[in-house]
Amino acid sequence: MQRRYITVDVFTDRAFGGNQLAVVLDAGGLSTTQMQAIATEFNYSETTFVLPPRDKANDAEVRIFTPVREIPFAGHPNVGTSFVLAGLAKEPKPRLLFEEKAGLVAVDIRREQGRVASTELTAPQPLSRFAQVSAEDVAACISLTANDIKTDRHAPQVVGVGTPFLVAELHSRDALKRARPDAAAFGKVLPRDGAFSVWFYTQDVPAAEAHCERQARMFMRGASGLVEDPATGSATVAAAALFADLDATRDGELKLTVGQGFDMGRPSILLTRVRKQDGKIVSAHVGGSCVQMMEGTFRLAGEG
Repeated sequence: MQRRYITVDVFTDRAFGGNQLAVVLDAGGLSTTQMQAIATEFNYSETTFVLPPRDKANDAEVRIFTPVREIPFAGHPNVGTSFVLAGLAKEPKPRLLFEEKAGLVAVDIRREQGRVASTELTAPQPLSRFAQVSAEDVAACISLTANDIKTDRHAPQVVGVGTPFLVAELHSRDALKRARPDAAAFGKVLPRDGAFSVWFYTQDVPAAEAHCERQARMFMRGASGLVEDPATGSATVAAAALFADLDATRDGELKLTVGQGFDMGRPSILLTRVRKQDGKIVSAHVGGSCVQMMEGTFRLAGEG
């Protein structure tokens, strides 16, 4: 059978920016092994597979694969998949509900003049704070020194709201730019508490990038070794939840604009907001714009 797919650039309003995503629309009947092979073939940071929902009250079951493994939840796959499905829908909905390994993920749809303008997900799990990692160890993972790691606000720590990441702050934009993944150090530090990747950021944002309040990068394992991710919504929303948890604000909404991918030529803009009530996090969200890039079909060998 012919299976349809659409690719989108996520967290950007222009082609060839943001993070690439392949959305396989007709995934019924595919085995886990086949889905993994297809994701490896696309070789994007993630590929999603859209299946009928197990519960008819929801819109779809969505499975998410990197080139090397299936993951329970991710940001840009939800933002991109919802953008694709909302654009194809004959009856527009303000919200889509996706069944995922990490739980039920709600994605709100914003339209302008009848067209999908942006989407925003709600993290499926509350903030979890796991192991802390030394400045020396996280610095080694990204080929920097311990002096480049800023620890006065928080130590490098594994955090997650569906998928865990090692999150660390750097002192300077220069250090962020100089970072390179080190495979040997990576292998010693990660995985830890389910985290396979390191997301690191700085508040030292130059005037030319002042529309962003943070600049970030993320290194992860790809099919050919360690690679950089242009935009990581699940890590960004987890970090935003961590920042909100550390903030003295007891009630209200904390918003943050995060840039990622600038140093690899795929600038991405991620918009986060975290709601707090009585000093506790009520919900965490991340969203942004998308651009549809390509569409087509494929047929696997042996299928009719």
